[in-house]
Amino acid sequence: MITKTPSSKPGYMLITFELPSAIWAEKVSLVGEFNDWSRTSHLLRQSRDDSAWRIILELPAGHEYQFRYLVNDSDWHNDWHADKYVPNPYGGDNSVVAT
Repeated sequence: MITKTPSSKPGYMLITFELPSAIWAEKVSLVGEFNDWSRTSHLLRQSRDDSAWRIILELPAGHEYQFRYLVNDSDWHNDWHADKYVPNPYGGDNSVVAT
């Protein structure tokens, strides 16, 4: 799930990326254009109150970013609440968030 709220920084949005607690994982990474597709720079943390996996990024407003979730360094997941999806070169789709 994706939640968007205005940032206190003009021209930016706070984007919350979330996977439900039903996803069994040791590790979840947010991988996308905003981090040059790094598998290690944006790790989601599991919440103590509802066990969902979350990360909040502050991104420039007015842009679109392709991304995917990487679970346990091997399983790719899309966000089914993304703004849209685009084909990737590996025969699947990438999620897209618009800020």
